[in-house]
Amino acid sequence: MKFQDFICRKALIANLEATTTRGVLEEMVAALVKAGKLSESMHKGVLDTLTSREKKATTGFGNGVAIPHVKHKAVTELIGVVARSSAGVDFAALDGKPVYIFFLLLSPPDKPAEHLKAMENIFRNAQKEHWRRFLQQADSAEAIWELLVEADEEAIV
Repeated sequence: MKFQDFICRKALIANLEATTTRGVLEEMVAALVKAGKLSESMHKGVLDTLTSREKKATTGFGNGVAIPHVKHKAVTELIGVVARSSAGVDFAALDGKPVYIFFLLLSPPDKPAEHLKAMENIFRNAQKEHWRRFLQQADSAEAIWELLVEADEEAIV
């Protein structure tokens, strides 16, 4: 599965303003609503589910990356968004360091295979130090998108 299959280009955030876990999740969900990928009526339910998930176990995996993800009954297709914080956010990451790159993934409960394929793609690419560094420096939504497309093209080769 490629990033282009599930990441919403219109929702990419190059400069997160949020400084808290809930704020990051709120900003990312709001971007998906604004892009038309989630309805306004779904906003609070999805946000609450994500917040609850983070309270159980952090999705801040370290190396400056967090991958908040949930399966939600109101979601009908796999959707994701990428956001970048230039200042970094305390997201309770496993390594105790700030998070700069966020991959939010929402999926319908009845499509676990798609969810796993998308997570695998995110993990595989997030392990590449040079790619993380370029993402962390991407100062526009277009620059983020270009890095996602480049990762997709490298995976094909």
